[in-house]
Amino acid sequence: MGNYFTVNMEENFKRNQDFITEMNTIKIERQVQIRKQMRDRLVALEIAKARELFFWYGSFYLLSLAGAIVGYRSLPYKRKLISLLPMVPLTFVVAYQADLAYGNKIHRILVEAEHIMQFEQELLALPLGIPTAASIDLGRMQKDESKKLHPLLPQT
Repeated sequence: MGNYFTVNMEENFKRNQDFITEMNTIKIERQVQIRKQMRDRLVALEIAKARELFFWYGSFYLLSLAGAIVGYRSLPYKRKLISLLPMVPLTFVVAYQADLAYGNKIHRILVEAEHIMQFEQELLALPLGIPTAASIDLGRMQKDESKKLHPLLPQT
């Protein structure tokens, strides 16, 4: 009877460990999925912002271009190409924004980010390294100590 009880406890312990491992795996997978969905939403929001800004830049550019052309043509005795010169930098600004909003600039940025992650890891290093549980606890204790010493000061 005692031997059966010990074997049964070991089986239950093993099943509990397997269950906990499976629950932890599901929890981690859910966290990863939540983070991915939040990132996707933030990226979509940034693209939408870029497209909205492009409409404003594009409108400003077209109005400026129309004004510059009218100014160039309406003064026949002063027809100088220098009056169209401000359109050059504006063309670059609008082209950049159009590429960001509707072109493949985001794809090129992702490719460059992947290149940095693969071949330039040293650029990704955090100052003072990855936070540890001890450094987080130390910071928490310092904040608590500061709160005790200066209770009226706003906490950061």
